[in-house]
Order: sequence, then C-alpha cells, then structure tokens
Amino acid sequence: MRTIDNINDLNKSDFLSIFGNVFEKTESVAMEAFELKPFKNFEDIVFKMLDIYENYEKNKILEILNAHPELAIAKKMTSESISEQASAKLNQCSNDEYEEFKKLNAEYKKKFNFPFIIAVKGKDKNEILNNFRQRIQSDVESEFLEAKKQVKKIATFRLNEINKK
Repeated sequence: MRTIDNINDLNKSDFLSIFGNVFEKTESVAMEAFELKPFKNFEDIVFKMLDIYENYEKNKILEILNAHPELAIAKKMTSESISEQASAKLNQCSNDEYEEFKKLNAEYKKKFNFPFIIAVKGKDKNEILNNFRQRIQSDVESEFLEAKKQVKKIATFRLNEINKK
C-alpha cells in the first residue's frame, strides 16, 4: 500500500501514470489534483479529484462521458474498463445478449449523445441489461445527471483500487 508521503513525493509523470485514468481516458482531473499537493491522506485525494470533476462545466463533463466505452461491444478499452466489464461477465455474452447490447448502445448514443455509463462493479450482466432498458427511457437531462453520478462511482471504485496497491 502506498503511503501518503509516497504519493506526495511523486513527480507529475508518475502521478499521472497512477491517477490519470481514474476518470476514463481523461488526465485533466489528475493534472489539476497534482497541483493541489500535498495531500493530508488518501481521502483528501479522493475528495479533491471528485470535487474537481463535480465543478467542471457541462461540456467538460460531456467530454468525460464520451471517453467511456460502450458496454460489451467496445473494442478499444483501457485496462480498467476491460477488468471492470469482465468482472460483470460482459465479455461472456450470448449472441442474443451481445445483439441487445449492440442495439441498446446505438439507440442510447443516438438519443443522449454519450454512451450508456454504469458502474458495473458488483453487478451482473442481467442487472446491467435491465438497468440499460430502464434508463434508455429517461429524458436527456435526467440521464445526463445519472451518467455523471455513475462516472463518480466508477472513479471512486478506481481510487479505492489504487489505495489498496
């Protein structure tokens, strides 16, 4: 486990290699957090990174949402996304499940202009599909807020994983 002193002593490059993908393919949160060192403890890092994200303008949030891969069908994913989706067995879909994910992903992206985002940790593919089917019925503003909330959950899970190392 890293100590807070180890983290505070990291140079920018090393800090970004550890924290740069907490928000999917978006290093800006980690870059801004790096400038807020020294951190009191790991919870301080979590608080500051989530606060940076929460205070972004809507267009920046949309950039982060759009950096997320589609569920079960994305070909290019970060190692974090691969691991997270595999834990929910999204890499083991039947042909019917795969086709439904493909259809829902396309409809969702067309309706909302960003991919469906859900923190998959602790969920199985049936739970995720049911959630997908329900949320695609939402209005654009409600779904934007839900996707934003899901990104925070994903970031929190990723930060907790970093803290365990």
